[in-house]
Amino acid sequence: MKRLFPASVGTLLLAAVAQLSLFTCLPGEEFRGHWKPLWDGKTFKGWHTIGVGSWTIEDGAIVGRKKAEEKEFGHLVSDDVFKDFVVRLKFKVLQGNSGFYFRVEEKGYSGVSGFQAEIAPDANTGGLYETNGRAWVVQPPPDVVKKAFKPNDWNEMIVAAKGGDITVWVNGVKTAEVKNDPGRREGHFALQLHGGNDMLVMFKDIEILEPAE
Repeated sequence: MKRLFPASVGTLLLAAVAQLSLFTCLPGEEFRGHWKPLWDGKTFKGWHTIGVGSWTIEDGAIVGRKKAEEKEFGHLVSDDVFKDFVVRLKFKVLQGNSGFYFRVEEKGYSGVSGFQAEIAPDANTGGLYETNGRAWVVQPPPDVVKKAFKPNDWNEMIVAAKGGDITVWVNGVKTAEVKNDPGRREGHFALQLHGGNDMLVMFKDIEILEPAE
């Protein structure tokens, strides 16, 4: 069979297609690659705390607690810095406002600056908020959140970021998307305890997708 491209070019094209599909397929379809834990489920190895509140490990989940009189924020922050990624996690928010931060720096009011995928017991869950920046970048439609979010229960969130393209899904429903965003391209992950809130929030099964070779 006659090749349309030299072998080296064909290999590069296949790799490019695989990389593209990693960031364009939807939950429910098979991502290319395998999921690697970002948290070992037993210790806080690879993570550190800043600010106020308490973080414990209970029944295989990270549990964050804080009292409303504590006006300062609290965060559990990844030691490592990440650029492009696909992350999935499960969360249950029983009290207060939380979020999954990404591409953040440890600076500014509240302790971190950068994007968060909102986690809250209300209609904003799954939106994109830039702390110490533009505030709401994408505030999801309430009817979409109502369709996706399960109050007082475990929910799955997937966040995919490639360059300036960022997408958030909650339980398989797309809740936020931006294209060519001008924000930071790398930084830490973090879990939030919001200042001035009574907080009880849980996280588990935090994983990052490693692309297939």
